Amino acid sequence: MGFNLSAWALRQRSLVIFFMLVVVGAGLFSYFRLGRSEDPSFIIKTMVVQAAWPGASMEDTLQQVTERLERTLQEVPHLDFLRSYTRPGVTTIFVNLDGATTAAQVPEVWYQVRKRVADMRRTLPAGVVGPGFNDEFGDTFGLIYGFTADGFTHRQLRDYVEAARSKLLQVPDVSQIQILGAQDERVYVEFSARQLAALGVDRLALVEALRSQNVVQPSGTVQTGDEKLALDVTGAFGSEQDIANINFAVNGRMLRLADIATVRRGFVDPPQPMFRVNGQPAIGLAIAMKEGGDILALGANIDRSMKAITAELPIGIEAHLVADQAVTVKGAISEFMESLWQAIAIILVVSFLALGVRPGLIVALSIPLTLAAVFAIMQIAGIDMQRISLGALIIALALMVDDAMTTTDATINRLALGEPKEVAATYAFKAYAFAMLAGTLVTIAGFVPVGFAASSAGEYTFSLFAVVAIALLVSWVVAVLFAPLLGLAILRPPKPGTSTEPGRIMKLYRGFLGAAITARWITIPATLAAFVGAFLLMPLIPSQFFPSSDRPELLVDISLPQNASIYATQSAVERFDAALKGDTDVDRWSTYVGEGAIRFYLPLNAQLPNDFFAQAVVVAKDVAARDRLQQRLEQRLAQDFPGVVGRVYPLELGPPVGWPIQYRVIGPDLGTVRDIAYRLADVVAANPDTRLVNYDWIEPAREIRIRVNQDEARRLGLSTQAIGSVLNTMITGAPVTQVRDDIYLVDVVLRATDEERVSLDTLRTVQVPIAGGRTVPLSQFATFEYEQTYPLVWRRDRVPSLTVQADVAPGVLPDEVVGPLAPKIEELSASLPAGYRIETGGTVEESTKSLASVVAVVPLMLLIMVTVLMFQLRRFTLMALVLSVAPLGLIGVVLALLLFQRPLGFVAILGILALIGMIIKNAVILIGQIEAERAEGKPVREAVIEASSARFRPIMLTAVSTVLGMIPIAPTVFWGPMAFAIMGGLLVATVLTLIFLPALYVAVVRDTPPAARQASVVS
Repeated sequence: MGFNLSAWALRQRSLVIFFMLVVVGAGLFSYFRLGRSEDPSFIIKTMVVQAAWPGASMEDTLQQVTERLERTLQEVPHLDFLRSYTRPGVTTIFVNLDGATTAAQVPEVWYQVRKRVADMRRTLPAGVVGPGFNDEFGDTFGLIYGFTADGFTHRQLRDYVEAARSKLLQVPDVSQIQILGAQDERVYVEFSARQLAALGVDRLALVEALRSQNVVQPSGTVQTGDEKLALDVTGAFGSEQDIANINFAVNGRMLRLADIATVRRGFVDPPQPMFRVNGQPAIGLAIAMKEGGDILALGANIDRSMKAITAELPIGIEAHLVADQAVTVKGAISEFMESLWQAIAIILVVSFLALGVRPGLIVALSIPLTLAAVFAIMQIAGIDMQRISLGALIIALALMVDDAMTTTDATINRLALGEPKEVAATYAFKAYAFAMLAGTLVTIAGFVPVGFAASSAGEYTFSLFAVVAIALLVSWVVAVLFAPLLGLAILRPPKPGTSTEPGRIMKLYRGFLGAAITARWITIPATLAAFVGAFLLMPLIPSQFFPSSDRPELLVDISLPQNASIYATQSAVERFDAALKGDTDVDRWSTYVGEGAIRFYLPLNAQLPNDFFAQAVVVAKDVAARDRLQQRLEQRLAQDFPGVVGRVYPLELGPPVGWPIQYRVIGPDLGTVRDIAYRLADVVAANPDTRLVNYDWIEPAREIRIRVNQDEARRLGLSTQAIGSVLNTMITGAPVTQVRDDIYLVDVVLRATDEERVSLDTLRTVQVPIAGGRTVPLSQFATFEYEQTYPLVWRRDRVPSLTVQADVAPGVLPDEVVGPLAPKIEELSASLPAGYRIETGGTVEESTKSLASVVAVVPLMLLIMVTVLMFQLRRFTLMALVLSVAPLGLIGVVLALLLFQRPLGFVAILGILALIGMIIKNAVILIGQIEAERAEGKPVREAVIEASSARFRPIMLTAVSTVLGMIPIAPTVFWGPMAFAIMGGLLVATVLTLIFLPALYVAVVRDTPPAARQASVVS
């Protein structure tokens, strides 16, 4: 006789009980120490590379900077694609890695990016600043506070915010804190070119005087016999007054700078990206948590610190909570834990009703034992409590009591036959342990595509596989090690005279099964017809990648024409803020001017700074208020902001996508790409389910081209460099030195007075200094022309790419739009010249890539399944019978999704793959029982009926427990489609396993003598 783990557990009772207590203690300890977060962490496999070439044109920037950098970056390993946008003088490149890149490989790839760019840095044009790198693009700032001031200057407010930041950095688990909306100070030295010329002041000499007086350099050290003394020469600027008081020697006399120029302190002009809270200018603090931290603990610690900080703030400065992921996570975990307890209660009720009080008690005790072990292993494996892992616990809950139910049911049956309790308690291991283990491994194999899909979506849902696998393996150990010991203590043999007659349900089942077997040539075709019908009905189920979040936030994107100034964007935002004030559905809102919202939510589609863009985060009172508010804001943007592309949408779940409908036009010539995009936009806009059709770039912008008469300029002693330097200094302003003010470095900017620089009309009369102390108007040696150029150009893998993007009508899914558009898009693509193409992007592209990554792992899943089945069954016929049942779950899946009008999303597809393992597990145990009955010499039909009757209760009990246990998560946005898919599929497949599989077995397997069967197995 082989080793019996259950028998060993009964012999070592004290040791096993000790282990049970240790598991419970470790589970409780781990439960309170597990990290809490909203979403599972996944690597945003994107690095941003930026470089600047001040003064360069769009063409020069594209060819000399963007192109050179992209050629180098295309050689980076694990690259998926490059995406870049170029503005005159500025290049921004997104390096996107393929989905198969693991988290461990990403840092090495980013090192390669830095190394390769550093090696080619010398090939970039002179004057290029950078390149710089940002590989922290995916950092999430879950807590954001906004500080507003009444009666205080921006600098005073910033001082208080900086002090608060210093204190908050000391809070445990804080990794970094970014300041939002702060405007850097400047000291402006504004001069009149005419006045300087009249006084004979050389601008370059003025700049050199400012720099040389403010320079920081060593002045020497005096060492005596006793000490060492450092020499410090005074003269450095400490304030704008020090600059105003500086004297210059001009033509033999001394002049104060304040006499020939205006010296004033202000802020950067044009302003940097701004931050507003509830319609008021503000400075924000965005707080990020260390990896593996507990957001609930961090939120509580930050809250205590903020209370102490705000208590010390003067009246007039207020701190507003803008984003609080801790509250969101606390609510989400609370809801999931409530769902978990509800699922446990449902399963316990089913167990007590079906098995009785004492057997039900064993199942009841196995649940906390299993969960305790799972929590302990989750902590060791670094799996936090978050949306995916908590959902996985609920999905695994019914599955992990399956083995305990099987063990308990087998023990009860053996006790009913009069066996001693010790023998009955060990029977399940002898009869079912390896069948249960095979079924468990097959079920885990069903989740393998979830765990090993090489994509962002697969990484996002990885903990679903991990937690289910842990739970199922632990449940098998609990069933064969702990459950027999519990059964020995709790179960009682049936009283003498207790009826063993089958109940009404069993009699009904046996009668129906007998009829199905007799009419097997009707049962089998009818089942196959139902499967084919379900397959044909699948197109009626709408497809979906990930649903929108059920958080109360709304994102509002405000995009002006791409040549718009940040002042125009600020004006639009102020009008939008006014529309939100007093709205009863709004709890609070924050607005980012000149950039997108900081990543306060991991799946956020973060936007980089652009003057023409603003984004508002509006927090509604609840989800119902969010939906009402979305309709009103969409109407308001359409009516009152005609020149703005405004999009109002809830937060996304899963990897960020952006606009749901996207088509990329790719080709070498910008003009041709633009013309094709116009035609493509007409096709997209013609679909009644699309709206807000727009482009990521297309509008040309005006540019003033100053054509210099070089002969005349040289006659005046001017060069192109000198002219450009003068214009830059006079119109925009050039930093010449810095004032060191406390923790700040304040640039000193030299520029012309407002009258001489800000007006387009006065550009012609700008006075350019020449030798001899004279000035000449710019128009004397230059002409002015207005030209059109692109303010922004996107490229993909070094080829210009223009994206036509659109939103979908309410209640419409992107797949429902892309499908009908496909023929027209193909027709348009066929008419394009060589070298130009249209690619589908957006939600459909991301969904296709994610599903492809899952499908790529399906062969591995099937290999694991058939290998386990072959080890367990040892016959191709039996394996084929088991596998024949696996696809039949599709019947229930299609019926459930159609009946409850749920989409077939990415998570639902994962559930369908996992369902295969659940179905096969039941089939394996049933086939094993049939073979055991036949081994006793029973004919095929009798063996099938007896085995099916014996497995009817545990199989149905497990199925009903699983179906009912998923009810708590069925209404949720994220898990609902998967829950309905598994509920419907498992219920129908279980019935077919108990009806179709026996009928198929009888149809396929012939009666053979027991000796012949044993010989065939041995051979």
